[in-house]
Amino acid sequence: MDLKTNKLVRRTAMLGSVTAAYFLLTADYGPPPNVLDPVKGAIKSAAHSLKKFMFNTHTEETEKEIPDSNGVKKES
Repeated sequence: MDLKTNKLVRRTAMLGSVTAAYFLLTADYGPPPNVLDPVKGAIKSAAHSLKKFMFNTHTEETEKEIPDSNGVKKES
């Protein structure tokens, strides 16, 4: 196998392994509490932080721009 194909296969396998591990760890294993709850919480927290970093969402800024039921923007 040439170098480029080998690199592509390794990256695809790694991505598949990470995806499978994510789905296995975040699956619903019955009623809480569960042994994997701390791991699941850490994964969800990391995902939330990554989304916040990638999409640059700030709750303070979005709260100021959300109009209330009368259509008037809130100002803090």
